[in-house]
Amino acid sequence: MRNVLLLYYHLLSKRFGHRGWWPAETPFEVCVGAILTQNTAWKNVARAIENLKTASVLDPFKIYDMSEEELASLIIPAGYYNVKARRLRNFIVHLVENHAGRLSSLFNSEVSSLRSELLSINGIGKETADSMILYAAGKPIFVVDAYTRRVLTRHGFISEKATYDEIQDLFHAALPADTALFNDFHAQFVAVGHHFCKRIPQCDACPLGGLKNSLPGASLGGADR
Repeated sequence: MRNVLLLYYHLLSKRFGHRGWWPAETPFEVCVGAILTQNTAWKNVARAIENLKTASVLDPFKIYDMSEEELASLIIPAGYYNVKARRLRNFIVHLVENHAGRLSSLFNSEVSSLRSELLSINGIGKETADSMILYAAGKPIFVVDAYTRRVLTRHGFISEKATYDEIQDLFHAALPADTALFNDFHAQFVAVGHHFCKRIPQCDACPLGGLKNSLPGASLGGADR
């Protein structure tokens, strides 16, 4: 499995080059973006973050002092802005009241403990927490998103019933715990999903097209597991 996954990574990186993902200027911006990108396109998140920058409030203490209504009015482009304002506030309150607003304090723990702490915050799910750990904290954990699931399902790595943790364990078991590799591999899945592995796939032009159905059936989440 290791060699197969590395082949996928090689083909994707050859096609798309190093992705330099996550698009953010600071770790705090990564965390904000990870919350705002839930159920929306990144271009909308970018507009919301730009609003926060323009208002000079992209700062944990400034957001902490804002009401949810004020925050929601700035992140409208991200969609579901009332819900996301509440979730972002929950994260900020935890950061300020438990870590004096310092990400260095929050991130000063090993991966499993940090993940458990993030998941304890209302509104922070597994993909959001893992994005913060990988891209903001710089710790090795593989982020599973809809594009990753779609590619792996169509190529027979997993069944449609595979859970988030099962998919993540597939990468953790097969690959070294390498932050840079996990970072760029996830970004490659985002690229191939955005350009080729769409809801209606464009397999003929896809850099992974020749490998589709080359595996002997789904290996995770099915009855034969």
